[in-house]
Amino acid sequence: MDRLSALSMLETGDNDRAIGRAGEISRFQVLRSEWRSVTNSARYADYETARKVVLEIMQRRIRSFEAVHKRSPSDFEYYALWNAPAQALQGKLSRRVSERCHRFANLCARDRELAQSSGHKVF
Repeated sequence: MDRLSALSMLETGDNDRAIGRAGEISRFQVLRSEWRSVTNSARYADYETARKVVLEIMQRRIRSFEAVHKRSPSDFEYYALWNAPAQALQGKLSRRVSERCHRFANLCARDRELAQSSGHKVF
């Protein structure tokens, strides 16, 4: 499973209309202030718009991670960057965040392993 699919699955079960307890929007559960840092669009339930927003936010966070850690994030760290970016950059995750990161990494790895065993490439 690619990272965006795993993120959507873990955050909302692919529900485009989900609204989180803190007002997070879209299937990816983006904070409104983060959303607005990328676009003024109110098309929160539109997959392509949400996808572009998430990719832009994550590119920023990945660049910060790479500057600090001098390498790309693993699947585990990718989710930490999504869910708790300050913790990810410091390398100190709470137990709750760490548990979610494990679930995310397992989703990504499971589908990669299935694809490899069937002879398909998954990126």
